Amino acid sequence: MQQVIYSNDINNTLEGLIANGDFNRVFVLTDTNTARVALPLLDLDGIIPITIPAGEENKNLDTVQAVWQALIDGGGTRQSLLVNLGGGMVTDLGGFAAATFKRGIRFVNCPTTLLCAVDAAVGGKTGIDHGGLKNEIGVFAEASHVIVSACFFATLPEAELRSGFAEVLKHAMLSSTDSFKTLLHTNIGNLSPNQWLDLLRQSIPVKQGIVAQDPTEQGLRRVLNLGHTVGHAFESLALQRGKPVPHGYAVAWGLVTETVLSRLEAGFDGMLLNDLALMVRDSFGSFNIT
Repeated sequence: MQQVIYSNDINNTLEGLIANGDFNRVFVLTDTNTARVALPLLDLDGIIPITIPAGEENKNLDTVQAVWQALIDGGGTRQSLLVNLGGGMVTDLGGFAAATFKRGIRFVNCPTTLLCAVDAAVGGKTGIDHGGLKNEIGVFAEASHVIVSACFFATLPEAELRSGFAEVLKHAMLSSTDSFKTLLHTNIGNLSPNQWLDLLRQSIPVKQGIVAQDPTEQGLRRVLNLGHTVGHAFESLALQRGKPVPHGYAVAWGLVTETVLSRLEAGFDGMLLNDLALMVRDSFGSFNIT
């Protein structure tokens, strides 16, 4: 069972996990971005760094092979630990590399972005892109622990925070009308690290509860695609026109579109729909790539 730890004291938390784990080697996987801005925040002795190129275009088999080779060169065994320090690309690829190296070694996810904390780092989906298709190859394998920390959020551009906030909003829509209403009037630019952590303590368990009931996405887990069906269409069209948009922005627009359909087909509350549309317009702009 995956354990999620909420802590803004990333060093002591990770150090405690390592000390209690009886590992013969500890590797830390970063991409070139998190190696520069996040890895220096760790003060741990004896870790073996592995750095991969940043960017979704590098979420492929060649990069996984490079990680496997680095584990071999570093003396990795089944008693080793891989710490994935980064966003969704790092946790997806790192989780897949760990799950397949030596038929599986333990790994810990330390998401450095809000989007990764509420989405990719939790739930046990790992994988890489292949043949032009996203996450085409992968396995369901949960990190032993996910350390959720807002200490990294100060390194993020505001657009990246907003992108992750769309997933937080989605979780509230799936779980609590009161939480949803509160989030619609939340100014994310004014949240402190501790306030972010409190918000994540409310949001992440929503996904955990759904995943626990349907770990391999046979039915119920598909509700987590709320906003994504239309959102992915927005993303694809934007890419085709050479004007890519952040994933969370597309999801936010997808939430509005799908809620309009819910209003027409199932009588979703019109006032809530209006509040959602206004919030998304003000926080994420409108979808205009003409």
